[in-house]
Amino acid sequence: EEKGEQAFRDLETAALKALINERNSVIALGGGALLRNENRAFAENSGTVVLLMAELDTLIERLRADSNERPLLAGDLREKLSSLLAKRREHYLSFPQVVRVDRDTVEQVVYRVQIEVGRHHLSAMGEYDVVVGQVGQLPNADLIVTDENVARHHLEGIKQTIGRDVPSIVIHAGEEHKNLNTVSILWEAFLYYGLDRRSTVIALGGGVIGDLTGFAASTYMRGIDWIAVPTTLLSMVDASLGGKTGFDLPEGKNLIGSFHPPKLVLADPGLLLTLPERELRSGMAEVVKHGIIADPELFGMCSRGMDRVKADIEGIINRAMAVKIRIIEEDPYERGVRAALNLGHTVGHAVELVSGFELRHGEAIAVGMIVEAKYAERIGIAEPGLTDEIRKSLSALGLPVEIPKDLPYEEIVRAMRVDKKKNAQVIRFALPVEIGRVELVEVSDLEDIVARSDSDETIS
Repeated sequence: EEKGEQAFRDLETAALKALINERNSVIALGGGALLRNENRAFAENSGTVVLLMAELDTLIERLRADSNERPLLAGDLREKLSSLLAKRREHYLSFPQVVRVDRDTVEQVVYRVQIEVGRHHLSAMGEYDVVVGQVGQLPNADLIVTDENVARHHLEGIKQTIGRDVPSIVIHAGEEHKNLNTVSILWEAFLYYGLDRRSTVIALGGGVIGDLTGFAASTYMRGIDWIAVPTTLLSMVDASLGGKTGFDLPEGKNLIGSFHPPKLVLADPGLLLTLPERELRSGMAEVVKHGIIADPELFGMCSRGMDRVKADIEGIINRAMAVKIRIIEEDPYERGVRAALNLGHTVGHAVELVSGFELRHGEAIAVGMIVEAKYAERIGIAEPGLTDEIRKSLSALGLPVEIPKDLPYEEIVRAMRVDKKKNAQVIRFALPVEIGRVELVEVSDLEDIVARSDSDETIS
């Protein structure tokens, strides 16, 4: 106070210079710390700057609860603070990334900041980062696993990014190859290329590649590191998150698997430019699902159709990821609330399997959400009209909203009976109650989920 504000700013600059090069750090700065051009350049060249904004009354309330003296605000607090904010108004408006923090908890603010910067940190099942960015941020690795479709578009680019000719194994594309035979091929490749306990494998592709590579990595030499580089929207917002790995059996999807999270998930929206339109639409089913579960604003964004979605695809990816990340952090091994993420999947997996995988995963999940929403309305736990609201959103994205007429009813029910979520003869469904909330319900009468009725025919 005796030396004045400029002396304080000099100390602030020195502290910033000392801290700015710390890796993986978060630096909390005062409201005037970046008024100096030098400081702002340091900060913006070293990371992402997010401005936390609050209303005047909120700031006054917090300052009065703070015992630290603030010479710039001595006297009438409201008058001094109003004057200071007015002087700095243009400065604050110049920051593009802003998060409002008026009545939010610390946890809520952290959640929203992670969405804003496109970087999420997970710790419930081992620590790793989920980054929405460019593949140029990819670290070194010892082997790349991909499929024939993705290899054609992205394999050489990824190798150039890593900076050396990393060996690769290219497997057949498609859910029909998500089996033990393909896992064995990966194990043999790991041995052939001399991978050991310190090795890292990159999974470059969609959900099938991630599930297979993750499972092979989890079991090879009792577990090696892997990195997920998802190339489909579905895998970015869902399959690459949470550490679930595995493969299918003829009787059902993902019946064999393990929890083995990657050490990094790097989702580059630019990789979606080569994705066929049908695959992009399929991925949007999982985005809609996340909106129904916990983010009404995200659901509203989906309801505007594909053109609007494509215009803000990075923001949509971030929000959809954040929903799943928040849930899996609370319940990493699916012993409770994580089951909410199964919305649409019990019916959807059965429909996908019975279709012989003619339906894409997201398409089947879209159908499953409609069937399960109808059931939720029928038993009285969902608000009236919820099914129609979900149907309109899915239709706006070009997704199917009814089970294909050529799929046998009995086979769908039979496939549901071997669902891995079954406990004795009961399956726990995540049923939508309203946009932004689901409820876990145990169901034993599976025929009733997809039952015919004169007023509401689910299967024809």
